[in-house]
Amino acid sequence: MFPVFPPGRSLLVAALSLVLTRLSCSSVPDVPHIATYFGTKTRYEEVNPHLLRDPLSVNRTVLKPPPAERCSPVHLTAVIRHGSRYPTVKNIRRIQKLSELVRTEASGGSETWIQDIRNRWDMWYTEDMDGQLVMKGRDDLRQLAGRLSSLFPALLSEENLRRISFRSSSKHRCVSSVEAFQEGLQELGGGSEPQYRHQLDDELMRFFERCRGYVEGVERNRTALQEVEKFKHGEEMDAVRRKMADRLGLPHHRLTPDLVEAAFFLCSYELAIKSLHSPWCFLFDESDAKVLEYKSDLKQYWKRSHGHVISGLSSCPLFHHVFRTLDKAGRPRRSTDAAPEPASILVGHAETLLPLLSLLGLYKDQTPPTASNYRTQHGRTFRTSLIVPYAANLLFVLYDCQRGPRLQLLVNESPVRFPGLEGEDAPLYRDVRATYRHLLDGCDFHRECEGRAGGRGPNTEL
Repeated sequence: MFPVFPPGRSLLVAALSLVLTRLSCSSVPDVPHIATYFGTKTRYEEVNPHLLRDPLSVNRTVLKPPPAERCSPVHLTAVIRHGSRYPTVKNIRRIQKLSELVRTEASGGSETWIQDIRNRWDMWYTEDMDGQLVMKGRDDLRQLAGRLSSLFPALLSEENLRRISFRSSSKHRCVSSVEAFQEGLQELGGGSEPQYRHQLDDELMRFFERCRGYVEGVERNRTALQEVEKFKHGEEMDAVRRKMADRLGLPHHRLTPDLVEAAFFLCSYELAIKSLHSPWCFLFDESDAKVLEYKSDLKQYWKRSHGHVISGLSSCPLFHHVFRTLDKAGRPRRSTDAAPEPASILVGHAETLLPLLSLLGLYKDQTPPTASNYRTQHGRTFRTSLIVPYAANLLFVLYDCQRGPRLQLLVNESPVRFPGLEGEDAPLYRDVRATYRHLLDGCDFHRECEGRAGGRGPNTEL
């Protein structure tokens, strides 16, 4: 499936891929009008559109240490989602079922795009692809490494490479992503051959699998996602389903909500993998896309985020790891002490980032999304299309300043203020620790995940 290159050529191929990507982005390609509504299957470029013109361009205005103080960055912790990937087996099977249905039973429309779907589009996805990283996904991480290195040259430099910590989920797409990130750092240094070094750490990056309270209370609990099921079979989704069936010339009952979603995902996959404006995209207008995005957001909200207390608490191990790393980097040192670790790179999944963002109190709307309040949720901050696209990242930047260490938080390379500390872009680190004192002193993984049945139910704070 993937080309295999001799070791000596791997860096050359990576560099060539980067050059070709930059050339292909010199003119912005034809992007579907619904590209910003794909939820967790959204391209990173839709969150940062300037990257379509130059994948290595950085926004240097994001760094905002206090103007009255002299500050210098001393540490970066980055929690990063893997890059663009193939569909998983579950979605490949749904796509297969959809393509066969359309090929054998669809009879509607004379528009070119409908003819393209029926007669020219080939089912090219195979089950052995199963969520693996695509070449575009490697570019996502290489380019992210290049931009972060440009922003923090004192931290992400070639000479610091051996002192940077790299950890990854054991999933193939994450291992490939952490390797691509290291390629991006080494390309800037002009190294002749990439030297991969990382630690597999599912306890840290796939904590949700180990939290019994989460697995039993949410993952395997039929009632935990009842809002998703209600919306899936509600009036908004039914209207989209009927409209799509009419466009294809299919009986309404032959098109299930899962097949509607498969067509929507096809548009997203073709764009993310091949930079194609797929004919499947024309099945949906913007109002349809907003409904399907909301269905996806409901699932992520009630399964991975603020919907249930235990979802956020399951990320306690990662939360404590981040703050232990920051504590160590910001600790006063004698002249004889070794310099702190310049950076910690942690590569995982959307399921890794969302619970941690939830635990930090970010993207929590005053009114939770439900199956019945879609029409009042258009201004919500919890939009996974903007929060956890492919290559999403949560950056903790620690500065050494005159008044003491300061911490800046960035999500997808844009500044985000800590809840309760909205007055400053880079508050004193001690103030950040005070804000999260209840979690730093508590948030015991074993107690929350094994010993507190009450923590497994819906979030009573909503």
